[in-house]
Amino acid sequence: MFTGIILAVGTIADIQPRGGDCRLKIATGKLSLADCALGDSIAVNGVCLTAVELGDHYFCADVSNETLSRTILKSAKVGVAVNLELAMTPSTRLGGHIVSGHVDGIGKLVEKQADGRSIRFKFKAPDSLAKYIAEKGSICINGISLTVNSVDGACFSVNIVPHTLQETTLGGAEVGVEVNLEVDLLARYLERLMQGDAAAYQQGSITEALLHQAGFIK
Repeated sequence: MFTGIILAVGTIADIQPRGGDCRLKIATGKLSLADCALGDSIAVNGVCLTAVELGDHYFCADVSNETLSRTILKSAKVGVAVNLELAMTPSTRLGGHIVSGHVDGIGKLVEKQADGRSIRFKFKAPDSLAKYIAEKGSICINGISLTVNSVDGACFSVNIVPHTLQETTLGGAEVGVEVNLEVDLLARYLERLMQGDAAAYQQGSITEALLHQAGFIK
């Protein structure tokens, strides 16, 4: 588990094809790996990866076809900057929100504009994720825990303060760039819980009929 508070910006140092998927070598920049061990989880742009090799200033991780198909790691290139976070510990300050590192989909930056000393970013999420994104709720973008300022259909905006612009890859993000999105973990479980016993045989998501059944619509 992670908090969505980025500890460092690293770079993709090498990409090795491995029998249909790949192994990434990540240069970790200022991130210390002194207390890391093989098998530890490290979030790379919000994707939870397992360290299979550790060096003084790098680690390697295997990336499965499932992860490649669901995240922007499928288009990773050597030299590209990535946000890094080590897995949380019992003593970690939970400054963001609970993040699993399991990306739900890929969004796109569609607009950015100055807002005082901050920059307001507008993203377009996949239509299938729109129902999980709520104003003043939490969302994880490339591993960064952010508060949703406004929602318009599948589009939503977030306000990025100077510190986050400086300490993450969002500072250099341009309109059109794709990003990893992870919605609030509680929203995903709430949807499943609302299906009740029907979850054992029912596919799909929340429907109007289900909302009537649960008493949310009269």
